[in-house]
Amino acid sequence: MDENELRELILSNEYLDIIQTFRSSPEQWTVQFQQFGAQAFGGGFGMVHVRRNLFPQNPMEVTRYYSIPKLFTTLDTTSLEVSGILQMQTQPLLNYKGRDVIIGIIDTGIDYTLPAFRHSDGRTRIVRIWDQTIQTGTAPKNIFYGSEYTELQLNEALSLNDPFSVVPSRDENGHGTVSAGIAAGSPDATRDFTGAAPEADIAVVKLKPAKQNLRDFYLIKEESPAFQETDIMMAIRYLLAVGNELKKPVVICLGLGSTQGSHTGSSPLAQVLTYYSGFTGCYIVAAGGNEAGTGHHYYGKFEPSQPSQTPQNVEILVDASDKGFSVELWGNPPDLYSVGIISPLGETIARIPARLSQSTTIRFTLEKTVIELYYEIVEAATGNELILLRFKDPTPGIWTVQTYSDVAINGAFHMWLPVKGLISDNTTFLSPNPDTTLTTPSDNIDVITVSTYNAYNGSLYINSSRGYTRDGKIKPNIAAPGVNVFSPEIGGSYGAYTGSSAAAAITAGAVALLVNWGAEHQPDRIFTNQEIQSLLIRGADRNPQYLFPNREWGYGTLNVYQIFLNLMNR
Repeated sequence: MDENELRELILSNEYLDIIQTFRSSPEQWTVQFQQFGAQAFGGGFGMVHVRRNLFPQNPMEVTRYYSIPKLFTTLDTTSLEVSGILQMQTQPLLNYKGRDVIIGIIDTGIDYTLPAFRHSDGRTRIVRIWDQTIQTGTAPKNIFYGSEYTELQLNEALSLNDPFSVVPSRDENGHGTVSAGIAAGSPDATRDFTGAAPEADIAVVKLKPAKQNLRDFYLIKEESPAFQETDIMMAIRYLLAVGNELKKPVVICLGLGSTQGSHTGSSPLAQVLTYYSGFTGCYIVAAGGNEAGTGHHYYGKFEPSQPSQTPQNVEILVDASDKGFSVELWGNPPDLYSVGIISPLGETIARIPARLSQSTTIRFTLEKTVIELYYEIVEAATGNELILLRFKDPTPGIWTVQTYSDVAINGAFHMWLPVKGLISDNTTFLSPNPDTTLTTPSDNIDVITVSTYNAYNGSLYINSSRGYTRDGKIKPNIAAPGVNVFSPEIGGSYGAYTGSSAAAAITAGAVALLVNWGAEHQPDRIFTNQEIQSLLIRGADRNPQYLFPNREWGYGTLNVYQIFLNLMNR
């Protein structure tokens, strides 16, 4: 299969992208499945492309939930001072600003023309852009889609009146530009601005929009930005390749999130992150999300003495603007759950028994709503039970998911609606639970997970997602400033931004400073991912009013300068 044919498989909506695992070498596996355009991500994971018309309308009738890429969306200088970053930059004996470290941004792109991403002489600080949306340029080596732009090409473009005639990559959304500016923007004395790591190199991946067949499967609103798991996994592989080529460590900032999956750090993306976090010189910072106050999580508990025929009624208020959405229920073995449905007009669907890989389509007599129900009693990544409900044309009002416990040992179950931005703000659980709301992939134990607080008054951001993971792992690691964070934005102005991605960007810059310190320390050293996590935890400030670690703050608030004070006093 030549490169043009492979690119067509990757981009065409006529093909479904399917995640696969393999135990052979990546080279053997890609040759074995080359007719399906096989590409390896790393860590024993890869992707193949299969014609959509070979699948039933609901692909889960013939493939696992695990194999279908999940969808992610964006997660919305006092902050630098309380984080100890300005002290790191300006203290004469430290003066670390991220030199010879690459900060990798996987997001909506970057406005590369801004002064925030240039040296004082006007040259770019961006070493690479891989724009997955542009197919007219040269794709990165062994990736076959999108266009890669080098530092040389970017400098050529910046010397012209129309830089986009040479490098046409733009950030139409602005989220990626803001994240890159907070993490690594160049100083601007006239605006009293500096990024957390103003001398770091920058590498950017602009994600292409998710395929329409995936958006249709997950019933995502047309106007919502959504990116697919496979493109993010390929972006991670790409950024590590750039680091290897330039022989520099890479700090990857992930300001994207999803509520799909088990919330145990077991998704294919999470496992790929685990694989790469074991590489020397690779550090991954993930935004925890902005889900605590959205009403998108429900927690239920059955007691062993509770009769199995008595349900817990989980009520979902559905807004008229939502034409479709999905709900996931997750439970641990040996507990076994099943559901029935009551519509807003009172039509009742009796309890549907849970059977292995059962798929049921529910139609209502008085309403246009169709619900596709899928039971996966043993989900591939976790061995846990998954119940997936897909609501098509839901009647506005209160829907009741009657949840039954067929076997109750632990008795706990969790349900999640899609992440904020993919459904209406007014579609919520009526009795939500703000805990266990960290978005994927921040639930992975090997990434640096960041919650969000207000540096101006010391309070937790009201929507900052909370831990722990569903299986009890301690997350987040730390909290970082993410309220009214000053940043450059597309077009050349500056603005104040609030959200988990801002906190993650500040932390990614702080990690770059630590890596810079390690490289210039005598003797020099490249920290492991676990060492960086430990250093951040040791340096964190902890309010004596709270017990640590906890679900909201992790081990405390980011203070990178405190790390050095602690080390000097030992």
